[in-house]
Amino acid sequence: MDLYSFFNSSTSYRVRIVMGLKGQDYNFHPVNIRVMQQKEADYVAKNPSASVPLLDDDGFQLGQSMAIIDYLDNKFPEPRLIPQEPQPRARVLEIANLVSCDMHPLNNLRVLRYLVKELGVSDEKKNEWYHHWIDEGFTSLEALLERTGSGQYCVGGQVSLADCCLVPQVANALRMGCDVQKFPRIMAVYEHCNALPAFQKAAPAQQPDFQK
Repeated sequence: MDLYSFFNSSTSYRVRIVMGLKGQDYNFHPVNIRVMQQKEADYVAKNPSASVPLLDDDGFQLGQSMAIIDYLDNKFPEPRLIPQEPQPRARVLEIANLVSCDMHPLNNLRVLRYLVKELGVSDEKKNEWYHHWIDEGFTSLEALLERTGSGQYCVGGQVSLADCCLVPQVANALRMGCDVQKFPRIMAVYEHCNALPAFQKAAPAQQPDFQK
């Protein structure tokens, strides 16, 4: 399998975590979204979303991290990251969708770039935007984790898609200087998962294309 990824992309980060949890090796292809490589014609031909990540499984090309993770979870079912029982499955998807649908799209690089370059928003106001949506999203996420009785993991006693979405989002929030210590359940999951080899291996600083 081939994975097209950018070290600091939280969506790529999610997929790297899952690949590690599934014990799957892959060929790494860097796509530098800071210089718009995802918009180059040869890449867009592979991934019409013009984004990262992209998984190429022997010619089957799939973009969008949540679709990729669902594909991997069905192809390599151990460990199961999206539960099959209705209620745990719904809880995992509720948390994962809060991060991937409500939070991440508002604060990803192309949105921040548009705010600054097209709308003339100052860096200070851009950071206010970022912090606002992190705070609002994490307030909701903390309440959902209280509902699930989270401990080391978001839902139940094993790793799930919810954790794979939470960790990259927290990492980005820390990088942007957000106050996350007021969310103890979120931070407990983040700290526990970051002690696991698959999460450590997937971290941005461990990627071949890492840059400060």
